[in-house]
Amino acid sequence: MASVLGVSALSGMGCTLTEHAERMSRGEVGLRPLSELLGGGEYEGLQAGWIEDRSLMLSRKWAPASALALHCAREAVKDAGLSGADLKHAAVVAGSSRGNAYLNDWPGRRPFRLMSASNSMHGEIASAVSIELGITGPWQTIASGCAASLDALGYAKMLLDAGVVKFAIVLGVELPLVPEIIEHYQRTGVLTTNGVNDPYHPETSGFSPGEAGSALVLSSDEVSGVPRLTGYWCNSDADSPIGMPSDGKGLMECLSMAVRSLSGSGSSGVSAVCPHASGTLLHAQAEQAAMSQALGMSGAISLHALKPYTGHSVGASGALDTAILAYYMKGGILPPNLAGLSAPMSTFSLSSCSVPVKDGATVLKIAVGMGGHNSVIALDCG
Repeated sequence: MASVLGVSALSGMGCTLTEHAERMSRGEVGLRPLSELLGGGEYEGLQAGWIEDRSLMLSRKWAPASALALHCAREAVKDAGLSGADLKHAAVVAGSSRGNAYLNDWPGRRPFRLMSASNSMHGEIASAVSIELGITGPWQTIASGCAASLDALGYAKMLLDAGVVKFAIVLGVELPLVPEIIEHYQRTGVLTTNGVNDPYHPETSGFSPGEAGSALVLSSDEVSGVPRLTGYWCNSDADSPIGMPSDGKGLMECLSMAVRSLSGSGSSGVSAVCPHASGTLLHAQAEQAAMSQALGMSGAISLHALKPYTGHSVGASGALDTAILAYYMKGGILPPNLAGLSAPMSTFSLSSCSVPVKDGATVLKIAVGMGGHNSVIALDCG
């Protein structure tokens, strides 16, 4: 068990979680034509979400993703009400699919040549936070694709459960809106081609990409009044480098592990799920099949799909979604869905209003990484 003491998040929806919640309550999305950011006719029709304050990613010393991670970490530490002394021996665990790769020519940045090697490393995201905040505990950067920052949360929980550290800062950072990365996504065929922003719609064709940064401060102490991370499970499909089995077998088995573990821990059951819901048609079919088989007999379950608001922030999406969930759960509710989304099946609901968190119930968050990696965490209200 790990208590979530502090959270922060930035995306196309805003630079604070309060801004995210305010826009979600008004049914607004953080997506705009990508041509407004990158220019060029090749992005015509593609919607994307980006962080408005570009200065947060400008540092001569640190690469853009590392600079964003630093901002997120400081905001989450402030939200947690902790001091530097409290976090001296904390763990720092980051998740990102590409780290600072492809960000060499970031607009407006004049880097130090001496930092070139560090700026190109995935690990700099975590090491920058360790160095700037004076944290001497272990740091790690995980790069398991779109599941990276959810795996970072799980890894941090294991460190806390094992007594290695008392506190952990978990980061999710992704800056995918550069021409080279967009081109890779287009060639692979995972970006939306018709603009349908409804992940379980039968005509969904792919995802709208988004930038994001998020941080969560975890503690091994049981703290009342804050959400708790109570479980972590992961496995692999061993099937495809880019897709997943259409029957969702690997994800179904991962969810089933979670359900069995929770039923033996005295939990009153799963009441809500924040799905991966990326927007690709294959994933929609596979995730629906997996949830139906693993959770279909669990009674009424509400789904809370957050990517229609923020876009798909790839490796940052797990931490971003979890930070949004934690922000709402602290108030005893779960976030609303964008109005008009398609529910995958009758056993699951997609309410456009905030819904109460049931006492003692569990919320699952799913992430699926390209290459066939499935991750699930469990949250409940403390």
